Amino acid sequence: MSVAILGGGLSGLSAAYYLLKSNGKLSIRILEGSSRLGGWIRSNKLDNGVIFEEGPRTIRPRGLAGDNTLSLVQDLGLEDRITPIYAHQPAAKNRMVYAKGKLHSLPSSFGGLFKTTPPFSKPLIMYLLNDIIASSKRVEDESIYDFVNRRFGQDLADYLISPLICGICAGDSKEISVNFLMKGLFEYEQKYGSIYKGLVRNLFNVEKHELSELGVKAKREKWSVYSFKTGLETLPKTIESHVRSRGVPIELNSKCTKLQLSPNNVQIQLGNKMVAPEHLISSISSQELSRLVRDQHPVLSDLLGNIRNVTVAVINLQFGNLRLREGFGFLVPPKERLPVLGVIFDSCCFPCGDDRTVLTVMMGGAWFGRLFGDDPGEEELLSTAQKYLKVTMGVEEAPREWKVSVLRDCIPQYTVGHDGWVREIYRYIEANRLPLTLCGSSYHGVGVNDVIYSSRNAAESVCKSINAMK
Repeated sequence: MSVAILGGGLSGLSAAYYLLKSNGKLSIRILEGSSRLGGWIRSNKLDNGVIFEEGPRTIRPRGLAGDNTLSLVQDLGLEDRITPIYAHQPAAKNRMVYAKGKLHSLPSSFGGLFKTTPPFSKPLIMYLLNDIIASSKRVEDESIYDFVNRRFGQDLADYLISPLICGICAGDSKEISVNFLMKGLFEYEQKYGSIYKGLVRNLFNVEKHELSELGVKAKREKWSVYSFKTGLETLPKTIESHVRSRGVPIELNSKCTKLQLSPNNVQIQLGNKMVAPEHLISSISSQELSRLVRDQHPVLSDLLGNIRNVTVAVINLQFGNLRLREGFGFLVPPKERLPVLGVIFDSCCFPCGDDRTVLTVMMGGAWFGRLFGDDPGEEELLSTAQKYLKVTMGVEEAPREWKVSVLRDCIPQYTVGHDGWVREIYRYIEANRLPLTLCGSSYHGVGVNDVIYSSRNAAESVCKSINAMK
C-alpha cells in the first residue's frame, strides 16, 4: 500500500517513523511545501556557539505522551545528546509572572501554598479550598478562564491561568476551552459537582503505564524538562536521517495546490505534477487542509476551519553578562496589557558561558494583529522587545546579537467547542470513507509530546486498517 504524508514538520516525520516501525513494507513518501523540514522547530547556532531557538525549546518527560517521546529518543540513539533541567535547579523551581509593575515568583513548594505571595491577595490554598463551596454549572464546554474563575476565584484566573495559557499556546484564556488544559478537572465537576469530590472518588484510579528505560532514568534523576546539546531541532533532523536511511523519499518545495478525496481514491496536485497514493496522512494545519478540501468537501472544510491559529513574534537576544533573577523566565497576564507574552531566560536554563546572557521574548499571539498589524518590520519588533525588557527587568544594555522571527499561524487555538469539532471531523471522514488520517498540533495537543503521540496513533490506525483489509 502507498501512503503519502502531507507536511514534513515534526508530526509528518514522526508519522513516517511510526509507519516504518509498524509496517516496513509500506510505500511511504513525505511531501513538504517549504524548502526545509522540522516545521516550527528551528535551532539557529551562532558562530560563538550560542543557540537561538525560534520555536519550542524543551520537552516534558512526564505522562504517557512524554514517555512515548523518551522511547522514541532512545530508539534513535539520542540519549547521550540530552541536556536535562533537573527539578532542584532554579530553571525548574523559579517560574515568574510580571504583574502590578513587578516580577513575582510563583510558589514552588507545598509550603508556598499557605503563604500570601504577590500578586495573589491571599494564600493559594484559600483559592483551592473555594472549590468545596463553589456551585457547579452543567455545560458541555466553557472557557478555561470562566471555569477557574467559578471554582477558584478571579485572582487565579487572572494571574495564574491566563499567563499560563499565554505561555502554552499564546492564547486568550477567555476563549480557550477548559478541555485544553483541565479536561479531567472539568469532568470531575460535571460528574460529581466539584473537583474535590472527583479527586476523592478517583484517588486510587490513577492509570499507570510501564516506563521506557529512558523514562525510568528521567524519573529517577527528576528531570523537569529536557532538550539536546545541539538544540531541539536535533530531534526532527535525526528522525529525518532515520526515515531517509530506510528509503522514504522526501520531496521539498512540493506544495499541495489541490486535493481530491473520495472512497479509495486520493489525488494530490503538486504544481504540474499529480500523485495518487492509496492513503493520505495530513500533518499540515487544519486551516491549510480546510482550504484544500473546500470545493469537494465544504462541510469538512468548515469544521476544519473552526480551528484557527495565532501568530507569534519571537525575538532572540544575546547580551553580555546581565544580573538576572535565576529562573526559567516569566509570563505576562493579559490583564497587564503589555505586548509581551513572556520572556525565557535561555542562558539560565542551558548555560552558555559566564559572559553571555541569552533571552527570548515572545510577543503577539491572540493579540498580534491588534498590536502589530499585518506586516510589522523587524526593527519595530526588536525595538518593542527591548523597550519591554527595560520596563519589566530593567535591561538597558543593547544586545550583541539578535534574531527576529515572525511565526505566522504557528499555534492552533483550542477554543470553546474544540472537542466537538474534532469529533465531527472524524465522523465526517469515517461516514464518507475518506482515505485520510489526521495528525499534528491542530487536534489533540500543541506540545511536542502531543504532536509525536498523535503521529504514532495516526500511523498505527493506518496499519490497523491495512491489516483489516487482508
